[in-house]
Amino acid sequence: MIRINLLGVPKARRGGKRQTATVSTGEGPSSALLILIFIALLGAGMWFSYSYFNRQTVSLEKSLQDATKENIRLADVKKKYEETRLRADQFESRVKLIEKLRADQTGPVTLLQQIADAVSATDAVWLDSMTDDGKNINFTGMALSTDSVADLMVSLQRTGAFKTVEIKETAQDNTMKELQAFKFELICEKQAQTKADAKAAEKKS
Repeated sequence: MIRINLLGVPKARRGGKRQTATVSTGEGPSSALLILIFIALLGAGMWFSYSYFNRQTVSLEKSLQDATKENIRLADVKKKYEETRLRADQFESRVKLIEKLRADQTGPVTLLQQIADAVSATDAVWLDSMTDDGKNINFTGMALSTDSVADLMVSLQRTGAFKTVEIKETAQDNTMKELQAFKFELICEKQAQTKADAKAAEKKS
């Protein structure tokens, strides 16, 4: 006889067990965990990179500040050196002028001494040359300001040895980068020589 199972439930085999279904849950970390680990590592790398470059920037800025301070110090030292050198040149120029006046004197000793005193009494000015054409005495030199040139002109005028003291030319010396300096040329017309002065000049010659 044929039997039909209307319930649709398989019968258990004799002497055996019913088969059970198994569900696989998988093994290893999930994708979300891997993404979180990657983001954490990326953030840590970016932070270390930022810290490194920030330290480098601070170090470079400090080096730049130190270099700037050193340049300022050296510029100040150079300026003081230039001022000292100019004073030395000024003193040497005055000494040479006095020696030249004494060696090449063709007029009264008092006139030459008055010129030397006038130049020595003026600060921040020194002479490069002096020429005497008989009527005028021309001076060329250097000064640290136009006021110094004016002071020299006043000193020469006060000697009474010159009828007029005029400035022929003045110009800034561009070769002096650290200090402001001016080149000048003076024309001093001598007073008329008296007979007594002429005799004194003849005796001196």
